[in-house]
Amino acid sequence: MSDLLAPILVAVQDESEAFWCFVGLMQRTIFVTCPKDFDMDVNLNYLRELFRIMNKKFYLHLRSADALDLLFVHRWILLCFKREFPEAEAMKMWEACWAHYQTDYFHLFICSAIISIYGDDVIAQSLRADEMMVHFSSLAMHMSGDLVLRKARGLLHQFRLLPRIPCTLSKLCELCGPGMWDSGHVPVIDCSG
Repeated sequence: MSDLLAPILVAVQDESEAFWCFVGLMQRTIFVTCPKDFDMDVNLNYLRELFRIMNKKFYLHLRSADALDLLFVHRWILLCFKREFPEAEAMKMWEACWAHYQTDYFHLFICSAIISIYGDDVIAQSLRADEMMVHFSSLAMHMSGDLVLRKARGLLHQFRLLPRIPCTLSKLCELCGPGMWDSGHVPVIDCSG
């Protein structure tokens, strides 16, 4: 938890206020204490589905590599990208996630953006699950947070423009109201097949 509290303390510079900010963070953010937790399973299920509909090539590689457990993503979600990006960039990502603009799951679009930008090597090298963990761990502190954040916003926009989304992703859009990008477009939830 110190990974999460330290930047708050640095920004707020008052222990009492930092404590209450941290309490709010813990209440508003989806945190998971172990990979078997329900919340982590929900996040990973959503992410698998996002890959399936928005990054089919990577999804097919995950399936063929028997890596649909997405172990390389756990740290990203558990620590809200704190160890993947320098502190200033991680804080921008936190702010984007906490804004809850059009989704409570913006962190999954950040995960998708990382894969969209840095995942081609995984496919090109036919990396297995354990090699994917090494690959993405080696990228920690070497990825462009601004690029990832821009890509994540673009992926959310792309997702919101889909004419249909599967039932399995309907909760991603549960709080999605009309936004400045789409003038009221709300995708149809498709529960067939």
